[in-house]
Amino acid sequence: MVENLTVKPSLSRSEMIEAFGAELDFDKELGSFTTFKTGGSARYFLKVNSAKAVSETIQTSHRYQIPLFLVGGGSNLLVSDSGFDGLILKIDVKGLELVSGNLIFCGAGENLMALVDFSADNSLTGLEFASGIFGSVGGAIFGNAGAYGGEIADIIKEITLVDMDGNIKKVDANYCEFGYRDSLLKKSNEVVIDVLFELSAGEKTEIRSRIDEILAIREKKHPIEGNSAGSFFKNIPDPKEKYGKLPAGRLLEQAGCKGLKVGGAQVYEKHANIIVNRGNATSSDIRKLADIMKERVSEKFGILLEEEVIQIGQF
Repeated sequence: MVENLTVKPSLSRSEMIEAFGAELDFDKELGSFTTFKTGGSARYFLKVNSAKAVSETIQTSHRYQIPLFLVGGGSNLLVSDSGFDGLILKIDVKGLELVSGNLIFCGAGENLMALVDFSADNSLTGLEFASGIFGSVGGAIFGNAGAYGGEIADIIKEITLVDMDGNIKKVDANYCEFGYRDSLLKKSNEVVIDVLFELSAGEKTEIRSRIDEILAIREKKHPIEGNSAGSFFKNIPDPKEKYGKLPAGRLLEQAGCKGLKVGGAQVYEKHANIIVNRGNATSSDIRKLADIMKERVSEKFGILLEEEVIQIGQF
């Protein structure tokens, strides 16, 4: 979620603390909050752990016309090297609870893999596809995360949201208009607070076996050392392909992108749709490398790839 307000904040440091509370941080570096480990600092940074806190922060930011951006697990995010001249709102709403036989309550700030493990521990199936996907539950809903034929939208029963007026409401999955790596939330900027997932009863050993199988596949193709955002570009809808998608990685590989480098950024040797920070990359390196990858696929196949990764700040 990002709001591009044109009016710059003019409050003093003490006025900002009075407006947003003593927990407000200033000039907070953002690299540690993203899986790329790059980017500059946020002018303001605030961690929130309840719907009420999110609502109050949104209303206050509007009152003082301060640009606002929401961060979950930071797994699908590229922050400009110049940082963000506004308020970063870090969602840290926690909670994992078995509500009834097949319903799980989960806070938006929980790690997605923790949710997968929790469902397996309770012999509930439907989340195995998410095994090994980086990020928070809220972020997964925002971008309708998915893999291996499954999507997070398929198992949502109810979501608690805070809208841009600060209103707290509960909605069902249909409200979010989920699409491929997309949702209404990307347009409405509503904030996910918590979710009620509806799963199916299963055999714990079979569920664990499928989780282990997917993790093993990912380990062969994905960098285990991290410092990447997973797939950088969206796959292309194609009903003839498995799961109805033409893998962007296949096109990128055929376009000769594996191993390409710009500064400290490199296309992963085992998966052409993954960019890795080799330790000294800047966000500018990553953006320039992604542009080269897009251009190669466009020239060879006439297809313009679309980013999964969200950018904030000036590039």
